[in-house]
Amino acid sequence: VQLQASGGGLVQPGGSLRLSCVASRFAMDYYAIGWFRQAPGKEREGLSCIRGSNRETAYADSVKGRFTISRDNRKTTVYLQMNSLKPEDTAVYYCATCNWGDVIYNTGYWGKGTQVTVSS
Repeated sequence: VQLQASGGGLVQPGGSLRLSCVASRFAMDYYAIGWFRQAPGKEREGLSCIRGSNRETAYADSVKGRFTISRDNRKTTVYLQMNSLKPEDTAVYYCATCNWGDVIYNTGYWGKGTQVTVSS
């Protein structure tokens, strides 16, 4: 399973960014894939997850209504469109295999992170 995140950067409050996670074909075929983030001094947080079979999605309350996850199986890529960004969204963002119940959790594989900084 290979996961490679990109698309982070510096954005002003209220702005938008789109993160991309290029996954191996095996990962796309057999795993739900999603996004997590970790801010300095905080625990890693599951943000969103999308299943491959039926494209069912889940979101953390902190990003619901602002972030949208999608996947393009042909390009083996999972996207996270982030709108209305706030300074508290500043963190390192990771794509990973995932699932959810009451919370979104990792199921064993992580990609390297990409830094998102929201600041004026």
